[in-house]
Amino acid sequence: MRLHRLEMTAFGPFGSTQTVDFDELAAAGLFLLHGPTGAGKTSVLDAVCYALYGKVPGARESGHSGGQGSPLRSDHADPAVSTRVTLELTVAGRRLEITRQPAWLRPKKRGTGTTPEKAQSLLREHDAATGAWKSTGSRSHQEIGEEITQLLGMSREQFCQVVLLPQGDFARFLRADAEARGKLLGRLFATERFGEVEKRLAERRRATEARVKDADTDLLNRAHRMQQAAGDAMELPALTPGDPGLAEAVLTAAAVARSTAREQLAVARCALDAAETARARAEREAAAARELARLQRRSADARERAARLEEASAAHQEAREAMERSRKAEAVAPALDLRRSAEAEHRRAAAAEQRARGPLPAGHAGDGAAGLAAAARRAAEELGGLESARRAETRLRALAGERDRLDRQERADEEALQEAEEWLAGWEETRAALQARVEAAQDAATRAEQLAARQEPARRRLDAARERDRLAAEAGAAGESAAAARVKAAAAHEHWNTLREQRLDGIAAELAAALRDGEPCAVCGSPDHPAPAGKDVGHVDRATEEAARAGHRRLQEEAERAERRHADLREALAAAVAEAGEDPVGELARECAELTERHRREHLAAGDLHPAREELRRAEQEHARRTAARQEAAVRAAARVGHRERLDEERATLERELAEARGAAGSVAARAAQLEHAVTLLDEAAEAARAAEDAAHRLKDADARLADAAYRAGFDTPRAAADALLDAAGHRALQQRLDAWEQELAAVRAVLAEEDTAAAAQLPPADVTAAEAALAAATRRAREAASAHDAAERRCADLDRLSDEAARAARALAPLRARHDKVARMAGLAAGTSADNERKMRLESYVLAARLEQVAAAATARLLRMSSGRYTLVHSDDRSGRGRSGLGLHVVDAWTGRERDTATLSGGETFFASLALALGLADVVTDEAGGVRLDTLFIDEGFGSLDDQTLDEVLDVLDSLRERDRSVGIVSHVADLKRRVHAQLEVVKGRRGSVLRQRGAAG
Repeated sequence: MRLHRLEMTAFGPFGSTQTVDFDELAAAGLFLLHGPTGAGKTSVLDAVCYALYGKVPGARESGHSGGQGSPLRSDHADPAVSTRVTLELTVAGRRLEITRQPAWLRPKKRGTGTTPEKAQSLLREHDAATGAWKSTGSRSHQEIGEEITQLLGMSREQFCQVVLLPQGDFARFLRADAEARGKLLGRLFATERFGEVEKRLAERRRATEARVKDADTDLLNRAHRMQQAAGDAMELPALTPGDPGLAEAVLTAAAVARSTAREQLAVARCALDAAETARARAEREAAAARELARLQRRSADARERAARLEEASAAHQEAREAMERSRKAEAVAPALDLRRSAEAEHRRAAAAEQRARGPLPAGHAGDGAAGLAAAARRAAEELGGLESARRAETRLRALAGERDRLDRQERADEEALQEAEEWLAGWEETRAALQARVEAAQDAATRAEQLAARQEPARRRLDAARERDRLAAEAGAAGESAAAARVKAAAAHEHWNTLREQRLDGIAAELAAALRDGEPCAVCGSPDHPAPAGKDVGHVDRATEEAARAGHRRLQEEAERAERRHADLREALAAAVAEAGEDPVGELARECAELTERHRREHLAAGDLHPAREELRRAEQEHARRTAARQEAAVRAAARVGHRERLDEERATLERELAEARGAAGSVAARAAQLEHAVTLLDEAAEAARAAEDAAHRLKDADARLADAAYRAGFDTPRAAADALLDAAGHRALQQRLDAWEQELAAVRAVLAEEDTAAAAQLPPADVTAAEAALAAATRRAREAASAHDAAERRCADLDRLSDEAARAARALAPLRARHDKVARMAGLAAGTSADNERKMRLESYVLAARLEQVAAAATARLLRMSSGRYTLVHSDDRSGRGRSGLGLHVVDAWTGRERDTATLSGGETFFASLALALGLADVVTDEAGGVRLDTLFIDEGFGSLDDQTLDEVLDVLDSLRERDRSVGIVSHVADLKRRVHAQLEVVKGRRGSVLRQRGAAG
């Protein structure tokens, strides 16, 4: 990744547009970004990060504050100027340009107040073949951020640690504990996946432990069910789910319970056999008592039934006589049925004939069946002759509809033709007006473009004039301050020289004050001091001279600063005058306002161009459509004349034919309906008349047959035969009464003739109650014995079944417990809690330790050069807090040969050690990110703690990074670096915001 150009507008402390040419700065390989504290050096790096990722570095994101709704916006910016950052860079062989504009509150174009403006992003790529920039089609913040992240191969956090090397962070990293180092390394190397492995293993351990406990719980539940089946005669093991040996204890208790249940089953079987024998004996005795009681009841019942039969003998004889008369009348029944059927049919046929003759005309009231049939045939023949007339009538209706349609089309064409003629009459005037409107809008657009091009130079000239006037006032004040400072410095210098001469004049007294007896003189070397000089009144000592000298230096520095300020103001004033000229600010402001107003009016007029063009296009389309409609209407009118004449001729012919066919009826359809109704009535009447005649003949024959049948059966009249005849229900009822009396008599005689019944009647009454009570007691005892036996059998069966289930559950539990033991061992190793993990190191910590070891090795390669071969960084995996191995980092001092903690390094040593660590980490992270080439690096602050020799060695190491065509930017306010690094980017702080001044290596 190589940076080419950065442009910032209204960003951070920069109120105006500032541009950084990184290609010029990178030509020297090493460049300096300097300026006073708070000027905005770090904001340049923030702009680079914001362009790439849409956010500034995390530690400084909350620190940015700005007006108008954006935390990145400059407080010094014009309210109408949007905040924007544009970065041009080359990455992965592609030259890209990223432009980002954060959301902000811009002034409303009309009225007062502000309106929110959404954030915008644009990504363009340079086409080497055409030499032009082309958009990638993506304007989404998220899409551009993801694409840049993929190209760089590192996240925002990694970029801020690898490219924008923050020295303060790495100084803290040197002194941090293992947990803090782990957090930073975890973010840079994305080792959270190893932490996820630890979590997954812990979750699997908990899951397998839960499955083992569930299986143990299920096994204990089966044991409880076996205990219930065994009648609480089974003792359960005093173990809980998860305890080892639970399965063996449960299976042992189950075996004991099964053995006890089988012994109880054998005892219950013997008791059941004895109870069954007693119940069978009581059952035989009860059966004998019941049989005797039954025979005794049977004998008494037979005697009672014989007495009732004797009383009903007379009624039985009358029923026999009625049955005989009914049998004689059955010979007459067919004739009676035939006569009733014929009479009913005759009544129905007569009624139907009367209904059918009712609607007939008076002329057919007396016609017979043959006459009615002949009339129906005549009407049907006339109806058949009307079919062609029906078709003619249908065609006549269609002709009328078609004629009406032609009339409607004619009226519609006349209206459309009149409307088209009226519209086309004003076409030329309409087109000319619209064309003039389009040309006026085009002229306004041209003038608006010209005015827009003049606006920006006018605004810049107005701003420069305002700056010119401000700088002129400040330069005058600065000149006066510089002159006064020079006078004070000259007076202080003269005062210092006077005091120095006075001190030199009395230096003998100052030397004499330091003489000691017996000690040689510092001037002559004699140990004797016969006449030492004494101090005069007003003698000047060394302290007084040094104080005067310090005062002179302080005033001299103030004079130099005042001179530099005056020179800077004069330089800025000359630049402002060169841009603004000598015109007054008021005149330039009026000119700028006039241009703005003229541009607004012309832009407003130019806005009518597109609507005018659209209206002209729609008018031309309407003209073409109405012209075509007028031609089509004329063609249709000519075609309708011949069509109308043909329709009129065909309609006259059809009307003559229909007049003959429909007669007195209103229409052919009405005449056909009349004939169809007449045919239907005549057919129905003829059929009804024939049916009535046939029914009368059949009734007469039935009367003759009935009289003959009654005479042959022995009845005087047919009515007597009908009265004697029984219907089927009465015949069945009478026959059932006769059969029941005979059957009852036979049954009674049979019972009275039975020998065992007669013998039982001679015995004493049977005691069935006592026999039943004895049988019930015996049955109850047998049932209880059977229940006990069944319970014992069920107990054995349940225990066998539950024991088999428990055995299967125990077999299924074995692999679960083995898997749990394996997973628990792996989880303990990964979490650092297992005894096998000697250093108590978690998996993620182990991976981070390996990364830290790589970083320490890469950092040592540079630290050896910075420290002249004295210091080496090494990783230590010694145990730290809570007995676990940490991410230790020690320094080996080659002068003493001992390893010590990095916290013991001095301020300067800490700086170059952290710098080496940052560069080493950058190399490792770059390799981790897929070997992305990083051609531009920035190092932020920390050089003030180095002495001259160490600073030279550090700069040599940084300068060596150019060996792979890599450029390094140093962010510092150390004054000595201005002399050592020639390519510089200076940030100048002012009341109206900071500005950038760039100087290449040659400058």
